[in-house]
Amino acid sequence: MNEPNAALPIVVIGAGPIGLAAASHLVARGLEPLVLEAGAGAGSAVREWSHLRLFSTWGEVVDPAAEKLLAPTGWVRPDNGTYPTGSDWVQRYLQPLADALGDRVRFGTRVTGVSRLGRDRVVDADRERQPFTVRILNADGSEERITARAIVDASGTWSTPGPLGGDGLPALGEHTAADRISYRVPDLRDEAQRARYAGKRTAVIGSGASAFTALALLAGLAEDAPDTKAVWVLRRGLSGSTFGGGESDQLPARGALGLAAKAAVDSGHADAVTGFRAVAIETRTGTDGERLVIVAEDGRRLDPVDEVVVLTGFRPDLSFLAELRLGLDERLQAPVELAPLIDPNVHSCGTVYPHGAGQLAHPEKDVYLVGMKSYGRAPTFLAMTGFEQVRSVAAALAGDHEAAARVELTLPETGVCGGSGLFDETGAASAEEAGGCCATTPATLRIGTGAPAGSGGC
Repeated sequence: MNEPNAALPIVVIGAGPIGLAAASHLVARGLEPLVLEAGAGAGSAVREWSHLRLFSTWGEVVDPAAEKLLAPTGWVRPDNGTYPTGSDWVQRYLQPLADALGDRVRFGTRVTGVSRLGRDRVVDADRERQPFTVRILNADGSEERITARAIVDASGTWSTPGPLGGDGLPALGEHTAADRISYRVPDLRDEAQRARYAGKRTAVIGSGASAFTALALLAGLAEDAPDTKAVWVLRRGLSGSTFGGGESDQLPARGALGLAAKAAVDSGHADAVTGFRAVAIETRTGTDGERLVIVAEDGRRLDPVDEVVVLTGFRPDLSFLAELRLGLDERLQAPVELAPLIDPNVHSCGTVYPHGAGQLAHPEKDVYLVGMKSYGRAPTFLAMTGFEQVRSVAAALAGDHEAAARVELTLPETGVCGGSGLFDETGAASAEEAGGCCATTPATLRIGTGAPAGSGGC
């Protein structure tokens, strides 16, 4: 780092679990972070799913450097073996950590652009000698620029959920029907949301943990409101992997989510429609009021539904990084060195290796995307992965390249095979030919009470 820039702060974008961990590691290294958070408090995205329970225990969602920073404040670590909700995570860890960091964290500051001072992405001359300039929009509407020696983007992907359309684009009519579509797992503790889904027919689009959770919640609601029904729409076919790892998952709570989704189907509270890639959503008015009909690319139409919950993953917002020279994989929008390690076309059972600054580096020196954002469109990110990332990045920024290159994490294996929209090959002779460990053959079918949901797994 050039001497004139060494006195500048390292800007960390986002005061979520990974951004605050990054700041903690930087402080431990004697470096000065400045955390810029668009929300009004720590973990603003986590607060939006505060009603959900993590499938990682407290022992897996507290960063070691953060714990050291919290210790002098009198902070008491929760029981390692228990599972926090999103609300617990914020109130008992993230907000106290932000408080401990003090003025190093600024809330209500949205980053709208990052570049090199006096250099757009085209200019080579003296590029690496120039500090970064970060443009921000404050909560009061004022704008300012901050100069930084390095950028650690931990802004996540929560604000950019995937659309209904199976081609990655919004389905025709998706925007028109926006008042009947949600991209979040419903909070059925809230009376307004409970009323929205009680006694209604809801389509749940997606095949990951969020979809499992939504199906289980709607099945629970059906116990009180018997007319409540879910239609589970999958872009791929059913296989032994559809419901995740179950009892074989090394994160038991994650495995339990899949089992809960399977129970919702087996009990008749949910029907499954597979190999269904939406291209349009139509509004139909009949004797039973206004309802929605989802149309697939092959012309099939679902029976009308009242509500749609789209849980098709997330994607990174790269718009404010447009003037930086990023090296991103053309498919996943993840760093090119990281992408092969997390590609769900290959690592369909979650065999993701720990990684650090070396895999997260970009052509633009001293820029790192970390946390969920580093995964681009790939699923199955774990907080532990992010903690290891920022430990390594902080070491690299401090010039300790030996520590940056070390691997100090062993991840539990996931039982989840594949992500939404993968493994579409029909007639594959083996799992390997199908692009993953669990070959599937897409089909359209309904599963009623007691019907088998597939067997086997990874």
